[in-house]
This record gives sequence, structure tokens and C-alpha cells, in this order.
Amino acid sequence: MSRWPRAVAAFGYEFVVGETPELAIGVALLIVAAWALARSRSPIGFWFIPGAVTLLLVLSLWRGTAQARK
Repeated sequence: MSRWPRAVAAFGYEFVVGETPELAIGVALLIVAAWALARSRSPIGFWFIPGAVTLLLVLSLWRGTAQARK
């Protein structure tokens, strides 16, 4: 029974972080920034999330293709 929680934690870490911890950190920061913008009722908050997600996706793809070319 004690191996089950460890296996679930290892799966969760591998699923969320995987090979790109930078992407996981970026998503966490994006969520915090979106929360802060929502609390301040800033009109830029509406465009912040799609723009930031697009930027993270482009950076992740650029990093992945650069590693594949090596």
C-alpha cells in the first residue's frame, strides 16, 4: 500500500513536468498572473491568457525542434 502514493506522485510529476520544467513553471506563472489581472479588473486580462499560451507553445516547439536537429 505504501508504493501506491509514491507511484501516483511519480506519475503526476512526469505528466505535469515531463521533459520541460520550464513549461510547467511558465504555466504556473501564467495562472498566477491571470488571477492577479482578474482581481485588478484590468482590460488587458482578456488578451493576456491567449497571448501567453501562444508564446509558451511557440517557445516549447522552438526548443523541441532545436533539440531534434542536434
